[in-house]
Amino acid sequence: MPTPAHQSHPDIIKRLNRARGHLKSVTRMLEEGRPCLDIAQQLHAVEKAIQQAKRTLVQDHIDHCLDAAIGDGTRDQQAHVEEFKAIVRYL
Repeated sequence: MPTPAHQSHPDIIKRLNRARGHLKSVTRMLEEGRPCLDIAQQLHAVEKAIQQAKRTLVQDHIDHCLDAAIGDGTRDQQAHVEEFKAIVRYL
């Protein structure tokens, strides 16, 4: 049974569609014999779009699913979860 979409899913879909567009451009550029520098820049854009999609998904999971997992935990547990959420943003 599929899980309901999180609020971040539309943003993730947008990022992945952007990556798909960049990847199509890379393929076309290779077929056209475009300069390697241009192709490398486009590949970098693909990587960044996918990386951002992954980061958004993981942060959303942590923000919502981790809270649900600990429920009404102790203050100490909640403090540890909040610290974990804060530090993950630096990844």
